[in-house]
Amino acid sequence: MITLDRRELDFQLFDVATVDALCRGPFAAYDQTIMSGILDTAEDIAREKFLPHAEKSDRCEPRFEDGRAVLIPEIGEALAAFREAGFFGATFDHEWGGLQMPETLRSAVSYLFFTANIGTSGYVLLTNGAANVLSAFASQDQKTRFLAPLVEGRFFGTMCLSEPHAGSSLADIATTAHAQDDGSYHLRGRKMWISGGEQEISENIVHLVLAKVPGGGEGVRGISLFIAPKYHVKDDGSCGARNGIQLAGLNHKMGYRGTTNTVLHFGEENPCVAFRVGEEGRGLFYMFHMMNEARIAVGLGATALAAAGYSVSLRYARERTQGRSPDAKDPGLPPVPIIEHGDVRRLLLAQKVAVEGSLALLLYTAGLIDKARLSEDREERSRLEDLTDFLTPIAKSWPSEFCLEANKHAIQVLGGAGYTRDYSVERLYRDNRLNPIHEGTHGIHGIDLLGRKILDDDGRCLRMLAERILADVDRATSIPSLAEFAQLLSREVSSTLAATDELVAARSERARSQLLANATLYLDMLGHLVIAWMWLRQALAAEAKAGNGGQPSPYLQGKYHACRYFFRYVLPQCAWMRELATAADDTTLSMPEDGF
Repeated sequence: MITLDRRELDFQLFDVATVDALCRGPFAAYDQTIMSGILDTAEDIAREKFLPHAEKSDRCEPRFEDGRAVLIPEIGEALAAFREAGFFGATFDHEWGGLQMPETLRSAVSYLFFTANIGTSGYVLLTNGAANVLSAFASQDQKTRFLAPLVEGRFFGTMCLSEPHAGSSLADIATTAHAQDDGSYHLRGRKMWISGGEQEISENIVHLVLAKVPGGGEGVRGISLFIAPKYHVKDDGSCGARNGIQLAGLNHKMGYRGTTNTVLHFGEENPCVAFRVGEEGRGLFYMFHMMNEARIAVGLGATALAAAGYSVSLRYARERTQGRSPDAKDPGLPPVPIIEHGDVRRLLLAQKVAVEGSLALLLYTAGLIDKARLSEDREERSRLEDLTDFLTPIAKSWPSEFCLEANKHAIQVLGGAGYTRDYSVERLYRDNRLNPIHEGTHGIHGIDLLGRKILDDDGRCLRMLAERILADVDRATSIPSLAEFAQLLSREVSSTLAATDELVAARSERARSQLLANATLYLDMLGHLVIAWMWLRQALAAEAKAGNGGQPSPYLQGKYHACRYFFRYVLPQCAWMRELATAADDTTLSMPEDGF
């Protein structure tokens, strides 16, 4: 049985992320008591409405019948409870009916639901993303007509980017938008891999669609963003006739099966009326607002899935008896719980450091978003936004890659039972395997980080990040139990800065393709560095909670040991990754195609 670990979440939220410090300005209505009550409500709904049907929604995936997507009823019931609690509008201003919640707290709430049932939670993730785009870029009339119902949870949202012939290569999309005399547009084209693209749970679906206006610019400069509702919305806010959007089929995924994944046809049988958001040709810029939020949410979902697997494997390791200690001399001794075996503990530690390190990073990134909103200093706000943008590929990709590894370890702990459907760990692995692909592949984010955010920016944001890391290193240096970790992290920061300076200097000497050939290794290396920092922050918080030298509880002792594991077993991997990336090794590029 999956457990929701509130003790861990509370420690991360209140002791590490210190969310209390954000309770001012637009968040002044919140304090620790109120936030704990909100988490209690979320935990209750997650446990009672989301968790019970997680296995069923995987087994009974959506069906395509008579042009409809048919889902099990428990999904709608769970989302209704979520809506009644007001969680769809968690971070939105009171003006739109939202709870005006700090993003850090909303992330903690989402983590509980993601841990319980990622498939059902997918509809929430997409709806929040669509609402955030409209909040930032839509006209006042569009906000009234479409944003308010999204915040209420009456309408759900999607993002329609990919097409059958164009996945991540958005410059090649073929969907077109034709201007009409009344200011609307008619869309024509096909979209593929659209999560939440059809269901009969919500009153309406607000599709955010990328399309090209004939005669517009070339490539991505010709892309605009459009609102295409499933049902036309009348002036009084009620839903009218169906728009020209047709469900052509469902994709059958290995995971996230509770979230419909659709093929949609726009304007093929009837006109698909749509409304342009913002300026023509700025669609990709607007959609990236949603995509960056979705990328952080993907990282949070990957972390939650690993946490679920960790909870199952930890309980199993404590209850399952098998084998004896290598030091036992008497073969007649009873078998011991497998948690007493060294390699099982290694597998559990590997899960723990991935889950809790990732959670710390996701809450830290959410805190940057909150601090940017609170800041009245334009330069400080810009720095916080730049740092958030810089950390986004790490916050998405490191959990997606290494929390998937954690799910693999969970299966290994269960042994033969792990790959049977009698236990949830095989389902959780399948769910998490989607996340290295969701919202940009691991390789794409490596290119984004090294190419756009390092080489094209002279490493500016990396130096800004290093300052923050070294500030925590200075705090830890004077604490005897943490001095070893502080020294190791300081050395890794210096080596990474030096290696990055070499890469930046090599821009004029080496082909860009050679510099980016090992961008994924650079992403993993920097991710290890950042997660090590997150573990140092947790160790500092544990030290403070124990009372500066006091006797820590077993839970806090576990934090220290997990930190030691990460610094001794994982952080040293940075060296060879950094060496290959800095050398711009061309082994992969020079491999002849017919040599494969």
